[in-house]
Amino acid sequence: MKTLIVLVTFGCAGAIAFAAEAPKPADAAATSATTNTPPRRGNRGPANSNDVFYTLGPDSKPRDGVPKGKYTEAKVIPSEVFPGTQHTYWVYVPAQYDPAIPTAVMIFNDGQAMKAEPGDVQAHHVLDNLIFRREIPVMLGVFINPGRRPDQPEPTPQDWGDRTTNRKGEYDPPVDKYARVIVEELMPALKKEYNISSDPELHGIMGASSGGIAAFTTAWFHPNDFRKVISFVGSFTDIRGGYIFPELVMESEKKPIRIFLQDGRNDNRRTNNLRMDWFHQNVRLAKALEKKGYDLNYTWGIGNHGQKQGGAIFPEMMRWLWRDQPVSTDPDDMVERSFRHR
Repeated sequence: MKTLIVLVTFGCAGAIAFAAEAPKPADAAATSATTNTPPRRGNRGPANSNDVFYTLGPDSKPRDGVPKGKYTEAKVIPSEVFPGTQHTYWVYVPAQYDPAIPTAVMIFNDGQAMKAEPGDVQAHHVLDNLIFRREIPVMLGVFINPGRRPDQPEPTPQDWGDRTTNRKGEYDPPVDKYARVIVEELMPALKKEYNISSDPELHGIMGASSGGIAAFTTAWFHPNDFRKVISFVGSFTDIRGGYIFPELVMESEKKPIRIFLQDGRNDNRRTNNLRMDWFHQNVRLAKALEKKGYDLNYTWGIGNHGQKQGGAIFPEMMRWLWRDQPVSTDPDDMVERSFRHR
C-alpha cells in the first residue's frame, strides 16, 4: 500500500508532516485527468478531487486508553440579538473537567458539522486526545448551530442551513451582532452550569466558511472576551461585505488576538470578481494581519471549499493556538510528566 507524505507549511510555525493514505487511482492518466485538468466551472476555476488527499489522522479518532468526554443533550437559548430566533448547542464535557477549577472553552460554529461522526473534523476526539497528553488545557467544547425560527429545521451535516436558517444573516456580515450572541447570550448560559474561566486568553472560537468569518468577527469585535481563533476556508468575501477586513486590520489599533487561517488554492476562485474569490481574500487578510504584527499562523493547501484540509490538520492547529498553557519544568513533578487521566 502506498503512502503519501504531505508537507503542510505554516506561515509562522515552520512545517509539519503528516501521513495521508493515498487513494488508489485506476491508472496514471486517470489521476492526471481527475486532479489536474478537470473542466472549468464558469469563472470559478476547475473542479477537482484534490480534497481526497486530506484525511483524518489518529488524533481525530477515538484511541484506546484515552478517557472519553460526553456530550450534553441539545440545549436551546432564545435570541434577543436576532429576535424570533433560537440557537441550539451541545456542550462536550471532557473526562478531566473539574467543577472546582475555572476551565477554558472552545466554541465551534456550525456545531452539528464539527461534532459529526463520521465527519471531516470530529472535534470531540481531538479534544480527548490532546487534553489527555497535556498538549492543550482542559476545556469545554461548545458546539452551537446557526440561529433559526422555531418553525425552521435544525441544520445538519448535509445541510448547514444557508437557505433554511438565519446562518448567512448571522455569520457573514462584518458587524458585531453574532459576536453578541456568543458573548451576551451563550456565555452567560454556559456560566450558569459550568465553571468557565473569566480570562479571555482561555476563550477560543472556530468555524468553517461563513462560520470562519463569524469566529474572526467575534474576537475582532470582542477581544476582551475571545482571543483565540481558527478559520477553515473563511468567507472573507463579498457575500455580505466581509472583504473589508484587510483594510480594517491595517486602519485599526492592533488587537490582542491569535489567529490560525487555513484555505485551499482551489477555494471558490473567481477570475472576474476577486471580491468573491475565497483564496484571494484569505491571503489578503493574512498579509494584513502579518504586516500589522498579529500572532498569526496560516496554511494554504491545494483543496477546494470545505473542511477536508482543515479537519486533517485541526489537531496541529489546536496545539499551536493553545501553546501557551501553563507548564511545570520541575523534573520531580510527576503529575506534569503523566498523562492527564482526570
